[in-house]
Amino acid sequence: MTRKIFLLLSLSLLLTIVGLGQGTSTGTTNKASASAQTTKKAPVFRPTKDQIIQVQLKLKEQQLYSGDATGKYNDPTRAGIKGFQKDNGLKETGTLNRATLEKFGIDLTASQKLIPVSESSFASAEPTSKTSSAKAGTTKTKTVIFRATVDQIKSAQRMLKEKAMYSGEETGKLNNDTRAGLKKFQDENGVKVTGTLNAVTLEKMGIPLTDKQKADAAATAKTGN
Repeated sequence: MTRKIFLLLSLSLLLTIVGLGQGTSTGTTNKASASAQTTKKAPVFRPTKDQIIQVQLKLKEQQLYSGDATGKYNDPTRAGIKGFQKDNGLKETGTLNRATLEKFGIDLTASQKLIPVSESSFASAEPTSKTSSAKAGTTKTKTVIFRATVDQIKSAQRMLKEKAMYSGEETGKLNNDTRAGLKKFQDENGVKVTGTLNAVTLEKMGIPLTDKQKADAAATAKTGN
C-alpha cells in the first residue's frame, strides 16, 4: 500500500514538472517574439552619389566649397554643408539628411520620400507658440522657424540692388553677399541687424508675407515672444 502511494506521488510530481517546463518555454518564446518586433530598426536616410555631386556643385556656386564634385563625403564637403545649414535654419550636422536636401532643392528618390523629416534636423529657435498637453497636464513649447520664400528673397535682392546694397544676381538664395546687403538695409532702417530675411525686414521692405508667415507672426505676438 505504501509503495502504491509513493508511486502516485512520484507520478504527480513528474506531471507538475513537465507542465511548468512547457509554460516557461511558451513564455520565453512570446518574450523573444515581442523583443524582435520592438528592436526593428528604423530606416536610415542615405544620400545617393548623384545627390552628393549636386550638393557639391551648389556649394561651389555659393562659395562654400572649392573642391571637385566627386560624389564623396570629405571634410571640405561636410564643412560646406554645415555652412549651408547654418544659413538656412538647419542643425549644423554636416550630413545630407532629408531636410537639407529639400532646402537645396534636390529631388529625393522614391525610397527617401518614405522616410519622414526628422524634427532634430532643424536648428533651435525662440519658441513662438505654446500647446497644452491634456494627458500630462503640462504646457509644451512648439518651435516655429521663420523661412523666407524664394520669391521673397528675389524681391529683396532686387530692392537691395536698386539701393546699391547688393550687386549679385537675383538667385533666390541667401548667400553671403545678400546677407551683407540685408545688414546694411536693416542698419539704415532701424531693424535689428541680423542679416536674415525675417518678417520685420520683409515688412519694412514692403514685401508681402505668406498666409503661413502671417499666422506665425500673429502667434508670436499673442504669446508675447
